[in-house]
Amino acid sequence: MKQIPPITDAELEIMRVLWANPDCLSGEVVKQLTDKMGWSPNTTRTLLNRLVQKEAAGAKLEEGLKRTQLYYPIISEQEYLLSETTSFMKKLYGGALKPMLANLLKDKKLDAQEVEDLKALFDENRGDSEPEKRDNR
Repeated sequence: MKQIPPITDAELEIMRVLWANPDCLSGEVVKQLTDKMGWSPNTTRTLLNRLVQKEAAGAKLEEGLKRTQLYYPIISEQEYLLSETTSFMKKLYGGALKPMLANLLKDKKLDAQEVEDLKALFDENRGDSEPEKRDNR
């Protein structure tokens, strides 16, 4: 797995904008986060620059427009989520899936469709043999 730089909660808000709008003009990132988070333009630009320094995002000049930057994600949302999930599991559960799932499901009742969806997901990800055939009635 590719090394993902640490991303703060504030930087994550910017990454969400970039994942939704790759090649986003700096002014658009500023506008979206001013509207959503109430941040000043300087705060947003500082966070954008940090993400570029961390190589989580990239920047390029928009041709024909002076001083207008386009920002884009270098790491994908899926890569970030996988990295964070793996880190979370290692930190809290020693990397073990079963205790994490048991804890998550402790106070949550699943409906029949959720159970079937999880069974199918587990079958797809079995590492020991062919998925067992189930009678889907």
